[in-house]
Amino acid sequence: MLMGSNSVVDMIEASSGVHFSGFHMDGLHQRLKIEQPTTSANENMHKQPFVIGVAGGAASGKTTVCDMIIQQLHDQRVVLVNQDSFYHNLTSEELKRVHEYNFDHPDAFDTEKLLSYMDKLKHGQAVDIPNYDFKSYKNNVFPARRVNPSDVIILEGILVFHDPRVRELMNMKIFVDTDADVRLARRIRRDTVEKGRDIGTVLDQYSQFVKPAFDDFILPTKKYADIIIPRGGDNHIAVDLIVQHIRTKLGQHDLCKIYPNLYVIHSTFQIRGMHTLIRDSQTTKHDFVFYSDRLIRLVVEHGLGHLPFTEKQVITPTGSVYIGVDFCKRLCGVSVIRSGESMENALRACCKGIKIGKILIHREGDNGQQLIYEKLPNDISERHVLLLDPILGTGNSAVQAISLLLKKGVPESNIIFLNLISAPQGVHVVCKRFPRIKIVTSEIETGLNEDFRVVPGMGEFGDRYFGTDDDDQEGVPPSK
Repeated sequence: MLMGSNSVVDMIEASSGVHFSGFHMDGLHQRLKIEQPTTSANENMHKQPFVIGVAGGAASGKTTVCDMIIQQLHDQRVVLVNQDSFYHNLTSEELKRVHEYNFDHPDAFDTEKLLSYMDKLKHGQAVDIPNYDFKSYKNNVFPARRVNPSDVIILEGILVFHDPRVRELMNMKIFVDTDADVRLARRIRRDTVEKGRDIGTVLDQYSQFVKPAFDDFILPTKKYADIIIPRGGDNHIAVDLIVQHIRTKLGQHDLCKIYPNLYVIHSTFQIRGMHTLIRDSQTTKHDFVFYSDRLIRLVVEHGLGHLPFTEKQVITPTGSVYIGVDFCKRLCGVSVIRSGESMENALRACCKGIKIGKILIHREGDNGQQLIYEKLPNDISERHVLLLDPILGTGNSAVQAISLLLKKGVPESNIIFLNLISAPQGVHVVCKRFPRIKIVTSEIETGLNEDFRVVPGMGEFGDRYFGTDDDDQEGVPPSK
């Protein structure tokens, strides 16, 4: 099988809404778990876990998929939380008519308790999860299971996508899609062998409760899934790709786990060294420009890697056939005046003859923005747009610029926002408002200070880059 991407993860994130290798992803960039913006780095001292929801009909293979993910993530701390642990205890009246009780209905679960336990796990607290007894229909017969905070939490159950509050907890939502006949055959074998029920009772329960509940409550939640896996645990390729994607997210900044459309270029000592130089207030203008240009070029190159491509075959000088890719041709850049203009040379160096539009946004106070000027290509709605602004702070300017591009007819998924540094507040604002754009940056900052300046930051980027700070002597710190 030929893959046109260098990375399986890139391929996953580019495969939204299409079939690939026996599974497909439906709008991973649209249905994201959103965290509220943080105002201080001290508000969230613990590391956020990566929460995976696994839903599907009874006997669809959810447990097998979860077990495969856990086995392959053996180098991470992974815990499994089953929705079945949160069944309500049946009353004496319900026990008398237990065969009429619908265990596949949303009301059968204590969702409030589930939310409480998940909230504690996400905030670094251990919990004691009940072991539900399906013979006595009680959750206090067996000792509770101690579950400690972990890197990955897998929440599995037939209706884990039903309640929007539970869905909001998840970084990734997987729906295991298995044929109804296969699910029924598995259920008959499980209930007759493991639970000692006769086949007539199993079939009556299936026709009276299981199938109607699947049609009414479980199947409709399939639309919320980021990834749909046909054939469940038999689909090894799908599970392998999912595990690789999870591993990549675990190695990234916590914000990258929350927003799959946020990309932070891999840091090296070279990149860290260049950031040190441009952040130093004593760095001369010449060095500031030189090392800023190098970092900008890396960001631009990384951003171009997220553009669509087509397969292309060429003949090499040795007469051999090389199967490669052809670049996307319909591009343009848009710089946010004035700092964004510092990124234009790098874009022109990478994309010969590229059109570049301009947007001028004036700040009014701390969070008021006003569009002053715009000059964009007439056919911009037909192009992929690289939006250029080296600093993402509050996100207000970015929202204004992206809103203008959308008004001009540019599809949201055709916008790639390139910047050098990003404050978490700005990332939250932009990703929440525009979940289908891509943000490419070289570092995530600590946050914003009381003056809405990025910290640790690098000062007024445009003044330092173009030499228009108050004191034009090289080596003098820029004015505050």
